[in-house]
Amino acid sequence: MTPHPATPLRTIPPVDADLRIRLATLCHEGWEMWDRFDVQVRGEAFHPFVAADYDLILAALMPLQASGTRFLEWGSATGVITILADLLGFDACGIELDPDLVRASRELASRWDSQARFAAGSFLPTGYRFRSPRGDDRLGTIGEGVSGYLELGRSLDDFDVVYGFPWGGEEAMMLDLMARYGRADALLLLNEVNGGLRMYRDGRLVS
Repeated sequence: MTPHPATPLRTIPPVDADLRIRLATLCHEGWEMWDRFDVQVRGEAFHPFVAADYDLILAALMPLQASGTRFLEWGSATGVITILADLLGFDACGIELDPDLVRASRELASRWDSQARFAAGSFLPTGYRFRSPRGDDRLGTIGEGVSGYLELGRSLDDFDVVYGFPWGGEEAMMLDLMARYGRADALLLLNEVNGGLRMYRDGRLVS
């Protein structure tokens, strides 16, 4: 079983007691799903899904919650983070390339009576091309597919908060993607591989 951080109730910022319990319980279920996935899927062949630190993301999302705020997760996997955002009051959507994970996330949302929406496809808009300052035109992301925004019926600039967990080489592409297709006043949260979280607005780090 893969070691992972616990999500004790005391680490979640102050909210309604019942909601605190729901958030912590969902995080626990998310880690159990990850443990099974790690053994049953990643144990057999490479898969790009790696669970994020749910406690860390909760702490970042808590101050941002406001009625009607639109949240998008790039690569939503089992849907835990998108559902957490929904439980916090965000209008939450996730885009995931793996259709099996999309089905799992929709089942999880149903069990939690969540209105979070999930689309199967790529988080890249149709026609997007990335070219690094060095002239490298590789996307820097794993896997390609039909753009998930088509299924959502929304575009990237419809969202107020966007979250992604970049693989090595993806961060520059995600920043470029947000600069070209997102709103200048929207927030981009990028979860670093070492466990940190960076927040950007209009391409600049937000302290």
